[in-house]
Amino acid sequence: MTTKIVIIDDHQLFREGVKRILDFERSFDVVAEGDDGAEAITLVEEYNPDVVIMDINMPNVNGVEATRQLIEKHPDSKVIILSIHDDENYVTHALKTGASGYLLKEMDADALVEAVKVVADGGSYLHPKVTHNLVNEYRRLSAVGAGSSGGYSSQIEIRRPLHLLTRRECEVLQLLADGKSNRGIGEALYISEKTVKNHVSNILQKMNVNDRTQAVVVAIKNGWVEVR
Repeated sequence: MTTKIVIIDDHQLFREGVKRILDFERSFDVVAEGDDGAEAITLVEEYNPDVVIMDINMPNVNGVEATRQLIEKHPDSKVIILSIHDDENYVTHALKTGASGYLLKEMDADALVEAVKVVADGGSYLHPKVTHNLVNEYRRLSAVGAGSSGGYSSQIEIRRPLHLLTRRECEVLQLLADGKSNRGIGEALYISEKTVKNHVSNILQKMNVNDRTQAVVVAIKNGWVEVR
C-alpha cells in the first residue's frame, strides 16, 4: 500500500531534500507541500495523508501549534515533528500536542524513512539522540523521587532479560538505550543494518511494544539496561 505524505516546512531547499529522500521509497507518495503551519489543516483535509512531516520553527503558525490544531480537528492525524532542538522540553511539548514522531534535522535518510514507516503503522518514533536525552531525564527524575524517600541508590543492579531476549538482542537493546541509530548499532557490533533491523523487530515483538522508544522505557523501568 502507498503511504501518502504531506511536508510542511518554510525552507524550500530543506523541504526539497526531504521530498527527494522520500521519493526513493516506492511505497511513499508526497502528495502535497506547504511552507506554513496554517496550511497544514487545509492540506490534510484536501489530500487525507497518512503522515504529515512538520517543521517546528515556522513563521506565523509554528509546527507545535499547527499540530495541536490539526489533532484537535482531525484526531487520527499522524504528525512527525522536524526540529533542530534536542532538549526534552521541546520534545515533551510536541508529544503532548499529539505528535507521533520527533526527528532532529541532523537525521540521516534511513532514520527519516524508518520514522515515516513506523508512524504510518500506528507507532511512535523519536530520533535516537532525543530518546537518549529523554531516558536520562526519566532516570534523573526517578532518582530525585526515590532519593526524597530515602530509597535511592546510585548503584543500580542491571538484570539482563535473558529469559526474554537473546544475548545479542540484549546488546542491541542496550545500544538503543544509549541513543544509537541502526547504523550506529551495526558499527558497534560489527553487523549489517539489515541484521540490526531484524534484531530490533524481534525485540519489539518479544517485549510486546510498538516501537523502540517504548522498548527503551520498559527496559529502564525493569532495570534491563544502563543509562550511560
